[in-house]
Amino acid sequence: MSSSKSLLQLLVLPLCLGLLLPAVAQKKQPPPPPARAKSPSPAVTDELIHKQFGDNCSLLPGPSQFVADMDDDGIEDLVVAAKCKNPMADRDEYKFIVSDPYDTALGYGDLKLTSGFGSDEPDRRGLSLLIIHGAEKDAWRADEPKGKFLLINLPFKTITVKRLTIKKKAILGIYMEETGEGESSSSVVFWDGKKYRYQLLGSTLE
Repeated sequence: MSSSKSLLQLLVLPLCLGLLLPAVAQKKQPPPPPARAKSPSPAVTDELIHKQFGDNCSLLPGPSQFVADMDDDGIEDLVVAAKCKNPMADRDEYKFIVSDPYDTALGYGDLKLTSGFGSDEPDRRGLSLLIIHGAEKDAWRADEPKGKFLLINLPFKTITVKRLTIKKKAILGIYMEETGEGESSSSVVFWDGKKYRYQLLGSTLE
C-alpha cells in the first residue's frame, strides 16, 4: 500500500510542478513598456482648449503637443503647452484640477498662494501644461474626459514626452528643458497614481 502511495506521489509531483512553473514564470515577467508619445493628428487647436479649459488658456506655438498614456490605464491622453492668464478663474466651471508640482516639490503647498506667483520674464508669465486624461470612448477627445489638469509655474522652454523609470517601473514623463543665465537644467513631471509630481534631473553650466 505504501509503495503504491509513493508511486502516486512521484506521478503527481511533476504534474503539479508543471502547472506551477509556467504561472510563476509568467508572474515574474515585467509589464511591457508604455507606447511612445506621438503628435495628435490633426493638431489640437484653441477651439478644443477653450472647450475644455475656458477662454483664459491658449496654445503655445510650436511642436508642444503630445498624445500618450500618461496615467497607465491603456487609454491615450493629451499633453499640450499653453499660456493661461488666470488659471484659477475657470476651474470650477470647466471641472479641471489646478496643481503646482514645482512649488510643491520646493515645500510651498498652498495653491492659493503659489497660483499668484509670476515669472519675472514677461514671455514666461502664465506658462502652463494642460493634460487631458482620456475616457474609454474617444479617449482625450471625449466631451467628458476622465480628468483634466492645469499645471502652473513649471520652468520650461521646451517639453517632450518620453519614458521614465520610477521604482523599476517604466512610465511616461513630461521632460522639460530650461536654459537661462548661463545654466541649463532638466526636470520631469509624471503621474504617481494620484497627482502629477515634479522632479529635478540635474543641471549643467554652459
